[in-house]
Amino acid sequence: MGRLNKHPINTKQSGFTLIEILVAMAIFALIAVGSVAMLTAVSAKNDLSDQRMQSLQTMQRAMLIIERDFLQMVPRKTRLEGEVSDTLVFAGKFAFESESDGLGFVRSGWHNPQLTLRRSTLQSVAYRTQNKELQRLYSTYVDNAIGFEPKVRVLLEGIESVSFEFLEKFDKKSFEWEEAKSVDELPIAVAIVIKSEVYGEIRREFKVRR
Repeated sequence: MGRLNKHPINTKQSGFTLIEILVAMAIFALIAVGSVAMLTAVSAKNDLSDQRMQSLQTMQRAMLIIERDFLQMVPRKTRLEGEVSDTLVFAGKFAFESESDGLGFVRSGWHNPQLTLRRSTLQSVAYRTQNKELQRLYSTYVDNAIGFEPKVRVLLEGIESVSFEFLEKFDKKSFEWEEAKSVDELPIAVAIVIKSEVYGEIRREFKVRR
């Protein structure tokens, strides 16, 4: 008769208890939530960075357009309401229906390759603010018919106001910027002061090629 085994085989299998499973699921859930939150934060940060970069590029592009216009300002008289005006630069509060300052003049250098377009290389331009926008007004011809409405290009948004200053006399020892007003001579330089909701006050000064 065989001998009995003093150490019987334990047929009970080891495993996770319900509590252990629930704890593990909770940990995995927390990790998943944390990962999603981190990805969302990174994505939002990237979107904000892209928006700021786009806003900065828009500002730089606007300044290049303004600089190009001011540098190419020319002493060309214009016809207003059918009459030739002696004023070369129109400026002042609410000029051109601006909600702040307005400024208008004639510039050269408007590209017309091989004179294929029925217009000159001169262009009448103006700057103003409306609806919190810095707008550039322009027309195909310098002398337009009575009642003509200029074309409008929005350069910047979120603009509270714009103002202009002229430098009419320059001395190496002393010079003074003055509030822009309509003049019959081109200024030496023009300063533009923009109050932006995003960037605060921005001032740029441009020399006029006289």
